[in-house]
Amino acid sequence: MRLVFAGTPAVALPSLRRLVASERHEVAAVVTRPDRPAGRGRHVAPSPVHGLAAEAGIEVLTPVRPSEPAFLARLAEIAPDCCPVVAYGGLVPAAALAVPKHGWINLHFSLLPAWRGAAPVQHAVLAGDEVTGASVFELEPGLDTGPVYGVVTEAVRPRDTSGELLDRLAGSGADLLVAVLDGIADGALTAHAQPTDGVSLAPKITVEDARIDWTAPAVGIDRRIRAVTPAPGAWTTFRGKRLKLGPVVPLQPGEVAELGAPAGPGTLPAGRLAGLGRAGVLVGTGTGPVRLLEVAPEGRAPMAAESWARGARLTTDDRLG
Repeated sequence: MRLVFAGTPAVALPSLRRLVASERHEVAAVVTRPDRPAGRGRHVAPSPVHGLAAEAGIEVLTPVRPSEPAFLARLAEIAPDCCPVVAYGGLVPAAALAVPKHGWINLHFSLLPAWRGAAPVQHAVLAGDEVTGASVFELEPGLDTGPVYGVVTEAVRPRDTSGELLDRLAGSGADLLVAVLDGIADGALTAHAQPTDGVSLAPKITVEDARIDWTAPAVGIDRRIRAVTPAPGAWTTFRGKRLKLGPVVPLQPGEVAELGAPAGPGTLPAGRLAGLGRAGVLVGTGTGPVRLLEVAPEGRAPMAAESWARGARLTTDDRLG
């Protein structure tokens, strides 16, 4: 089939690579978000999808909004049979949806109707889901509500960050997307309506959502930090400045009894310079303590929590948050 691929971030690259390499499909053009500031220097740069398409010699379309008349006219000229979408980041209007014969099909990183929205993987980790997956569905004006062509499942490992889980889903999802396009081309696949029960929403995770509330249970803090890693990144405050947090490890009951626990949420163990030594750097929560593994003080690179604690010359009055 003749395709126009829509995607923007790196998570879309496995799908684009598979389609470019496919002998059954032709990627005639790519639609991606306009160039924007990126990196520490905030220099304007093309999206990862733009970069890969340019390397492959594929036409790149970067409308500010896909409702622009010029974009719709060019899409009609290209005359795609289908438009696969992976994390494009923009709403596709009805006028664009009507152009390809087989519509627009979206690779979404959840088992629909669970976790409809912008951050399905982050919410799956945050909720403590043991199994998630990816779905390919027909795009329609509603929020991830279209009929589903196929799914693939993926176990959520106990220490998964959202970044690690998304990397795996990007690979297995790319295989699913190609299989669905093959099935559509053969006339062998029919999309089925999503169930009306089991719907959950996954709105975008904000920087404020990534702030750690140390009064929460240890298991909830662990999930939240893993859910927002690598983006937008977990954080707390220490001595009035922001402190970024890497994943933590909740202590088991036996470890708490052996090592002792901080006095309260956000506190560090009294008399031990925050538990330095065999215990590591412990922080109190609403239940048992957690062990910090890596932190990044404001304006500095990530470092081992023990190195940070020694350099900060912690006192028994120090606390996080």
